[in-house]
Amino acid sequence: MVSYEWRGSFASEEVERLHAAGFGRDADDGYDWLGQVERHSLGWVCARQGQELVGWVNVVWDGFTHAFLLDTVVSATMGRRGIGTSLVRVASQAARDAGCEWLHVDFDDHLRPFYFAACGFTATNAGLISL
Repeated sequence: MVSYEWRGSFASEEVERLHAAGFGRDADDGYDWLGQVERHSLGWVCARQGQELVGWVNVVWDGFTHAFLLDTVVSATMGRRGIGTSLVRVASQAARDAGCEWLHVDFDDHLRPFYFAACGFTATNAGLISL
């Protein structure tokens, strides 16, 4: 059984390994995920099966009404079981409870069915500058 916890405890190394695997890059076990989210995020959601971190999402915000999903990731061995959708559901409720009125997300095209059909997001106009 998978459990979900808003602002759940985690070690930076376990998020880094999950994130690196999910986004196809080498892990940097020196990266301080915990410090980063404690300084800049409204919160995050940890999904665990037993003690193992199997999913994670970061919720950053503007300090007022807008929240943003970043780094939604589920381990490859646990994919297609509704974990990502549950991560977004818990994050959405926590942002709503914090007084946010909007939850934004951007994503690659292949994730459209996940965010639109499974999670209930709607398409909006947005802009992006590559820095």
